[in-house]
Amino acid sequence: MTVILVTGCAGFIGFHVARRLLEQGCTVIGADNRNDYYDVRLKDSRLNLLTDYERFHYHHISLEDTAKVIQLFEETQPQIVIHLAAQAGVRYSLDNPHVYIQSNLAAFTNILEGCRLHHIQHLLYASSSSVYGANTKTPFSTRDNVDHPVSLYAATKKANELMAHTYSHLYGLPTTGLRLFTVYGPWGRPDMAYFNFTRNIMGNRSIQVFNYGRMKRDFTYIDDVAHGIVQLVYHPPKESHNWNRTSPDPSGSYAPYRILNMGSNRPEELMSMIHHLEGIIGKKAIIEYMPMMQGDVMATYADIEDIQQLIDYRPTTSLKQGLERFVDWFLNDYSDREV
Repeated sequence: MTVILVTGCAGFIGFHVARRLLEQGCTVIGADNRNDYYDVRLKDSRLNLLTDYERFHYHHISLEDTAKVIQLFEETQPQIVIHLAAQAGVRYSLDNPHVYIQSNLAAFTNILEGCRLHHIQHLLYASSSSVYGANTKTPFSTRDNVDHPVSLYAATKKANELMAHTYSHLYGLPTTGLRLFTVYGPWGRPDMAYFNFTRNIMGNRSIQVFNYGRMKRDFTYIDDVAHGIVQLVYHPPKESHNWNRTSPDPSGSYAPYRILNMGSNRPEELMSMIHHLEGIIGKKAIIEYMPMMQGDVMATYADIEDIQQLIDYRPTTSLKQGLERFVDWFLNDYSDREV
């Protein structure tokens, strides 16, 4: 029976991944500090569903606490680690930079050390499409240089990739970094645009649409993401003697290290997403057009050829289908909604 540590288990993606692993018979060690970046009651509702599984074991812990993290590894003895805990949000990083250093850098160092000391078979961790920063060539490829982040959040995610490579090189730790593209769906984060738009459209309040609506996002439905992550668990990267040091490919290495995009490969206009919501909800949005937000990007678009070849990753959920499922959850299962 595989024992898997899932950090950020009370978060959006962590919850879905942990539940899918439990349904497959794994033992899941869940770690989360349930911080108040958004409504803790939503996090508690996710946790309550996970605790229904006998093989789920929750640990309330802040991953910045080095001693507590080492103790967690010693007590639970995981074989695989899926690190999804982080301080999310590009816009929040503009006003709260120090939180990102602790949550995204110090905490990741502790996870890497735990993996090193306990000979973890595979570390999978969440990076972000935001690392592509100032790049404009699309679709975004993991083979592209990503040295020009436009937010501190993106910089910490790029740093995570560099830190992971160091541990892959020094200690032979197999690491897979997942650049996630605008993940959405039921049990999502209230700070995400689709969530906020839904709540405000239902409540007859205006929605702020940045860059005057001239933006595209590679919206990726949560079930497609969770399915892909679980499939990757048993495909750790291996050392590659064919990696070309004179013309290095950033997506791989001579060490057991890889970077993968996880998106839908279908960029959608922001206004298209809003029109879908209007049709599903049955109300027109009151739109307040705004200039481009500092730290934001015009478009995201994932090249997913590598992950398709590796695990036959095929996102199947259209944006309209995913939003329909989200709105259904919001109306019927989201007990903390305010409209």
